[in-house]
Amino acid sequence: VSTLLLVHVPSYAVPTTITVRVISKGAKFVGTSMGGVQITIRDTLTGEVLASGITQGSTGATDRIMKTPANRNAVLSDETSARFTTAIDISQPTWIEVRAYGPLAQIQSANTVSSTQWVIPGKHIDGGDAWLLELPGFVVDILAPPAHSTMKESPASVAVQASVTMMCGCPIVPGGLWDAGKYEVSALVKKDGRDLASVPLAFAGTPSQFSGLIPVRGPGVYEVAVYAYDASNGNTGMDRVTYIVE
Repeated sequence: VSTLLLVHVPSYAVPTTITVRVISKGAKFVGTSMGGVQITIRDTLTGEVLASGITQGSTGATDRIMKTPANRNAVLSDETSARFTTAIDISQPTWIEVRAYGPLAQIQSANTVSSTQWVIPGKHIDGGDAWLLELPGFVVDILAPPAHSTMKESPASVAVQASVTMMCGCPIVPGGLWDAGKYEVSALVKKDGRDLASVPLAFAGTPSQFSGLIPVRGPGVYEVAVYAYDASNGNTGMDRVTYIVE
């Protein structure tokens, strides 16, 4: 007669490496030059934060990311590409969420992206591009007019100027790898809460700079929302500013 013995085997936490990279939609990795991206790794079921940190490193190799013919197994990163690497201690298969928020150097344009997957103790996620997240958006930074500025006299128009880059900080210029002619950059203007105008902004002669003139229709509070939009993939970014005409 055979006897089946059930032996209790204690569970021990196993350090499991996870490397996270964040790539700008349509561009390169988001790293140190843009303040990095805040990474939070948590147990999806319990909400417990298992690790957190900021991506560090370069935007990566331009030719490899932007020019090499793509295939599903292509590795975009190299040894310098921005990443956050940590080891989490888990004793059983764990459903993990990785959340990315950034770029931290341009909070007005920061975005959030996340994904989940099962992680098995001791089965590291650090090969190839590892855990790769795509961060949508453009970094849009309105440079003029200054926020909440007041104009004592009513001009015929107000100059608006904005800096627009990819989320990795990659510059936008006419005919460039990130072509200014490919993107729609415009200012949506409201006066006292009512729609006033939509003003296309043109490339201003300096990389990533766009400008135009906003009509003034008397005293009031003006709100300007400058957006960048890529019709080829829907990528969109925006910044806002208000000013007052007395």
